[in-house]
Amino acid sequence: MEVERPEAEGEVFEVPESDVPWITLVHNDPVNLMSYVAYVFQTYFGYSKDKATKLMLDVHNKGRAVVSSGSREEMERDVQALHGYGLWATLQQDRD
Repeated sequence: MEVERPEAEGEVFEVPESDVPWITLVHNDPVNLMSYVAYVFQTYFGYSKDKATKLMLDVHNKGRAVVSSGSREEMERDVQALHGYGLWATLQQDRD
C-alpha cells in the first residue's frame, strides 16, 4: 500500500556535511615573494600565468584567496603540498 505524503511548504533540507565541498585557502605572509607565490600556483595547480597572478594579488591585497576546492582528502593533499612550498595554507568547508 502506497501512502501519499503532502509536501510541506517551505520545507528545508540540510545538505549532508559530506556533500559540502572543501576549499584550500592560501594566506598572506611576510616571508614569500609575490612572484614566488604566483610561481607555486602555476607549478602545483597548473594555473595560467594570469590566473596565478590574480590569485597571488588576492592573497596579497585581501589577506587570503581560495586556490582549490573539492573533497576533504584532495584539499588536505593540496594544503600539505603548499606547506612543502613554504606557503601558509589551510582548509575548511565551503559554507557560502
